[in-house]
Amino acid sequence: MTIFVTILIALGLALDAFAIAITGGMLVRSTKLGHSLRIAGLFGLFQAFMPVVGWAAGSVLADYITGFDHWVAFALLSLVGTHMIYESMKPEHTKRAYDFLNIRILLLLALATSIDALAAGVGFALMELDIIRTISIIGGVTFLLSFIGYRIGDRIGSVFGDNVRILGGIILIAIGLKIVIEHSL
Repeated sequence: MTIFVTILIALGLALDAFAIAITGGMLVRSTKLGHSLRIAGLFGLFQAFMPVVGWAAGSVLADYITGFDHWVAFALLSLVGTHMIYESMKPEHTKRAYDFLNIRILLLLALATSIDALAAGVGFALMELDIIRTISIIGGVTFLLSFIGYRIGDRIGSVFGDNVRILGGIILIAIGLKIVIEHSL
């Protein structure tokens, strides 16, 4: 596989992380460099690591992974998205701050957006690709897009104001639905 094709695959795998990074920037609205690097680093790391897991499992687990991977991603994204919407609907004095930068939340989101990379890794094993080059490109592209997405989200969040929690929750649930629908086609 050429580097160009690998970059296209990396872009496809990174788009969910990019969308969630935008959502994070909308929610936090304080795009400190450290926050951007944390989000981009975790998303890039998971997107690079999960294909290795899939590659190592090879075709042995392919039938099992593809049977439910999309439902796991949907469940994780819907859980976080529903919680965001629920918290936004509460009266102002009872709202808890939604900490998008909480490491547990970020790990859940990084896992949910990288499950498709796990399945892609199975395909990489079958194609006998240079896995180091492939995951380096995937991780790098995801890091870059997530970093940019988080910074963009800060500007978008300023426009939407406090309704951004509802919008963010809807975006996460929509990404989960998109994953399920794409897998069903």
